[in-house]
Amino acid sequence: MDTDVVVVGAGPVGLMLAGELRLGGADVLVLDRLTAPTTESRASTLHARTMELLDQRGLSGDGGFGDPPCEPRGHFGGLPMDLTLPGPYPGQWKVPQTRTEEVLGAWAVRLGAEVRRGHRVTGLEQHPDRAVVEATGPTGAPVRITAAYVVGCDGEDSTVRRLTGISFPGADAERELIRADIDGIDIRARRFERLPGGLAIAARRPDGVTRVMVHQLGRAPRAAEASFADIVAAWSAVTGEDLSSGTPLWVNAFGDVSRQAEQYRRGRVLLAGDAAHAQMPIGGQALNLGLQDAVNLGWKLAAVTGGRAPAGLLDTYHRERHEVGRQVFAQVETDECDPAAVMGREAVGPAP
Repeated sequence: MDTDVVVVGAGPVGLMLAGELRLGGADVLVLDRLTAPTTESRASTLHARTMELLDQRGLSGDGGFGDPPCEPRGHFGGLPMDLTLPGPYPGQWKVPQTRTEEVLGAWAVRLGAEVRRGHRVTGLEQHPDRAVVEATGPTGAPVRITAAYVVGCDGEDSTVRRLTGISFPGADAERELIRADIDGIDIRARRFERLPGGLAIAARRPDGVTRVMVHQLGRAPRAAEASFADIVAAWSAVTGEDLSSGTPLWVNAFGDVSRQAEQYRRGRVLLAGDAAHAQMPIGGQALNLGLQDAVNLGWKLAAVTGGRAPAGLLDTYHRERHEVGRQVFAQVETDECDPAAVMGREAVGPAP
């Protein structure tokens, strides 16, 4: 075999899994379709349990993440909540996704993981004793890689999930938010401000860049990528303010999709992160749920490939993490996806 495990996707979840596999002694190859790490910091919130896990891996403080800003307060449906429970990590931490990928990628490579960029997966075969991944490399040449197991960490539109035939039941998005990091604007901070025309959120970072999110009532999710003009128009319609003088670092749109893979494991293929579950990401649920998927799966998969545990151990990954995902979905449906709580269909005016 070429390697013990092929991980498809070099985002935070795939890189976390790669490091966990190497800690357990498994050889791992990470494939990613992008030729370079993303420049978009879409996911920027780390929860207390995730911080505990990173600390256990020596990645907190000077070991990698430094001393990121901590917010002692969170929200439920836009209503403020005090997160300062007893423990070493009371609150939530703001870390740009670019930094999370940088730290986890360096850690995984330092432990011996190999990351190959510019590789797009096109095929996947399962055999009794191995799995074969087909991909096209940076030059367009075909590549075949044989491994004991394959893990799809390749996002909501997972190629691995599709090629494996794992169903992804649930509901498509009905409502949309547009978000962007914008430099050169001066608007006041808003935390889930509900207005007659929709919902507005704005938070300025120490470097002067402002993260903006807006939901315009009556706007259905778009099929195409959102543009800066789209968020300028939506923000103006909801708040009456003009963002057009700013410089967008990136823009994207997301909705209140709610889907969970029927199986997190099928034979020699497993799913983690957004490939296994898709939900509205406000509050960091998607990122933290995925990183914790990786920690649960990593040691088990390393033990199986190393001959220290039977393959049946991998079934516990589905049982444990699918249930955790289900519980998170129940909270999201109560909190984030409730139109009165977040999207502003009934509530008007700023949150308390």
